Amino acid sequence: MKKSLTMLFTALVFFLDANSQEVTSGKFGKGMLNIVAKDSSWSMKFAPRIQARFNTTWDHDGTNYGKAEHDFLIRRARLKFDGFAYSPKLKYKVELGLSNRDVSGASDFNRNTPRIILDAVIKWNFYENFELWAGQTKLPGNVERVVSSGNLQLIDRSLLNSRFNIDRDVGIQLRHKTRLRGSFIMKETIAISQGEGRNVTQGNEGGLQYTGRVEFLPLGSFISKGDYSQGDLKREQTPKLMVGFTYDYNQDAVKTRSNLGRYMLLDDGSLYETDITTFFIDTMFKYKGFAFMGEYAARKAGSAIARELDGTSTGDIVNVGNAINTQLSYLLKSNYEITARFTTLSFKDITGLSDKNQYTLGFSRYIVGHKLKIQTDLSYSTEGGNEDGIAFRTGFDLHF
Repeated sequence: MKKSLTMLFTALVFFLDANSQEVTSGKFGKGMLNIVAKDSSWSMKFAPRIQARFNTTWDHDGTNYGKAEHDFLIRRARLKFDGFAYSPKLKYKVELGLSNRDVSGASDFNRNTPRIILDAVIKWNFYENFELWAGQTKLPGNVERVVSSGNLQLIDRSLLNSRFNIDRDVGIQLRHKTRLRGSFIMKETIAISQGEGRNVTQGNEGGLQYTGRVEFLPLGSFISKGDYSQGDLKREQTPKLMVGFTYDYNQDAVKTRSNLGRYMLLDDGSLYETDITTFFIDTMFKYKGFAFMGEYAARKAGSAIARELDGTSTGDIVNVGNAINTQLSYLLKSNYEITARFTTLSFKDITGLSDKNQYTLGFSRYIVGHKLKIQTDLSYSTEGGNEDGIAFRTGFDLHF
């Protein structure tokens, strides 16, 4: 695959050069390749990125530490293409994932093939501040999930996100923003999607998924869309605040975590279906190097325990419960950042899952902002009120 991608990229460059397109290579972090058609009828920016990780974990029962477990991995290796087609009002984004973590998840519902496509979406600014999105991309869920994995201030997202986020799906989104008074901005998004996550090829097995989100920015816009980038790397000179609310309803959902998790299969080969609702409240605040992000998530299901036609349990249970995640950070003038995170998960008794708490302290060195950075963090976790484990992680990001 790597050889094929290299040949494709080389052929593309020669083709564009031969056809008199304007091909430029700009400043690091602004894309490896920027192309604009001679007649300005289309553009494309190509930006690959790599995230490498080294993790060490220890089980801990309060007295003794278990044997250290180590792993090295390429957490993410991605190719991103974006630009406009025909008109600057019609934008597109394509992002492909090549790492094992990106492509894993083959099943009968995606023809047992790697899940390479992350994003494949067009964005049409059809009237004033209205945009219509169509294709596969992130749903307007919790802010931590919508923040790109390349713009995180810790090694990875929180436990709240891993259990309760609503991730990517295929469908349409209508987006709008308006200025209410002075610098006060409101943004709204409505989405209708398939409800089974990304790269599903075998049709819609359950019902549809409906998502609505509204955001309030009472103090005006963040610099460089900083409401969706962690840490105050731009050092906002005036306080900036975003408060968001998301409601998601997945009708006749067939997975244990709304559009994520396992398919809830029955003995006769059909799928168990139940309505799942997820609610988020989140906020982002930044001022002179200080940054705070807070999230609350809650999930309910019409009938959380999957049952066969005769009433017996299949063993699959929807992850119902709630969670809180908070992150506080300060960016030093030397571009070193200190971040503290606390996450707590509380599950309903019927899930059989134990409540979890996690405390994380992280350090980042930003060489070229989020585009080139070195990060490390240390986490201590408890499960069911008992000491559970310690994890040390470090890694780097390189994003053209």
